[in-house]
Amino acid sequence: MRKALRWLLSLVLLIGAASTAGAATAAERDSAAHQTAGAATASQDIKDRILAIPGMSLIQEKPYAGYRFFVLNYTQPIDHRHPSKGTFQQRLTLLHKDTSRPTVFFTGGYNVSTNASRSEPTQIVDGNQVSLEYRYFTPSRPQPADWSKLDIWQAASDQHRIFSALKKIYRANWLATGGSKGGMTATYYERYYPRDMDGVVAYVAPNDVVNKEDSAYDRFFTQVGTKECRDKLDAVQREALLRRAPLEKLYKEWAEANGATFTTVGTLDKAYEAVVLDFVWAFWQYSLVSDCAEIPAATASDQEIYDIVDQISGASAYTDQGLEQYTPYYYQAGTQLGSPDIKQPYLGNLSRYGYQPPRNFVPRDIPMKFDPRVMPDVDNWVRHHADHMLFVYGQNDPWGSERFRVGHGARDSYVFTAPGANHGANVAGLVADQKAKATARILDWAGVAPAAVQQDEAKAKPLARFDAKLDARNIEREPALRP
Repeated sequence: MRKALRWLLSLVLLIGAASTAGAATAAERDSAAHQTAGAATASQDIKDRILAIPGMSLIQEKPYAGYRFFVLNYTQPIDHRHPSKGTFQQRLTLLHKDTSRPTVFFTGGYNVSTNASRSEPTQIVDGNQVSLEYRYFTPSRPQPADWSKLDIWQAASDQHRIFSALKKIYRANWLATGGSKGGMTATYYERYYPRDMDGVVAYVAPNDVVNKEDSAYDRFFTQVGTKECRDKLDAVQREALLRRAPLEKLYKEWAEANGATFTTVGTLDKAYEAVVLDFVWAFWQYSLVSDCAEIPAATASDQEIYDIVDQISGASAYTDQGLEQYTPYYYQAGTQLGSPDIKQPYLGNLSRYGYQPPRNFVPRDIPMKFDPRVMPDVDNWVRHHADHMLFVYGQNDPWGSERFRVGHGARDSYVFTAPGANHGANVAGLVADQKAKATARILDWAGVAPAAVQQDEAKAKPLARFDAKLDARNIEREPALRP
């Protein structure tokens, strides 16, 4: 019996050894096949790999030295909660450097530019950049448009789907970034999908927590710049309303010559006043204290007053033609984001309408209802749960009056202010120690911080050389009261 048991045990061990050997051989074959497939994928042209993503299609490839630049469409659900209820094509661009480099997900919050460019974080980390057009900005708009599906969660879900698709190709770290409404968008994305990104860099992002409380803006306008500059701007704004009749005549002549109409806002008078009331805000949003020298005296001619208001505020801002492109923004401002309502006491009773609400700038056939719960939720999340987030503001930018802040519970997150800067504030404009800190954290979050920077943040600097075309930091000049 013992001899039989020994024989049986030997047989079991022999079979086990054979099975193990077979399993090892199969594993080796699978591993070799996987490596071969991986090598084949790596050698495949990047355009083919991108277009192999279900729902991705090519609009155009544009040449740029050292990169591949693609303009693309991606099929998105109109409603991410109910994907079966229709789709639309969302436009994006991809500035490809190398799949081994980090990727920056850039959002402007409006239309996407189809020309190659790098955001500041992309230059800092020397990476790839995906830039996304915000849903409902044409041509990225469903037809017909169900406007109830334009909200910050749906937009964040757009980003999440694109990230999930591209992460299979771009496996290194990802950062989200954007300026103004784009900075808000990057923040909302982090709030709803906090596991997607390795870091967030949000520039000049407004944070209107309580829509009906806007006193922070009023305080800002009594302190910004110099008293001499503030008085000069206020005086021109008063003159533009005191001389309403002759200046509206000039406005009407301009409108007729350019085919401008005023159906949405209602009347030329309401549009004209809205342009004038934007004057001081728009100056500080886009200009510097030194630009006050270009502002004419209150005694200037009608034409000079009209021209400077047009130059700073934009005469076309509240025409039907000027509003049409921004209907999605005004819809969001009137349903979730909130909008400023500032007091300008030096105007006395010269204003007939005051700061008009977003409802006045959206066609009446589009229903709107404000939800006061959304912004407090985001603000609370950022204060207590922000992780690897950087907010950069400009000292003289009105939009920074109501800003994001980080508090107890936030980790490795910062809010910095660039002295003297406007709505174009960036990391490069920060004071030296904050600039070094911000640059070092961006490099670290992207997983590309050199050893020297890990030991000494003061040594942090962008990894890519400045490119005058790719890295132009011009502010995209939108009419005022649009972040």
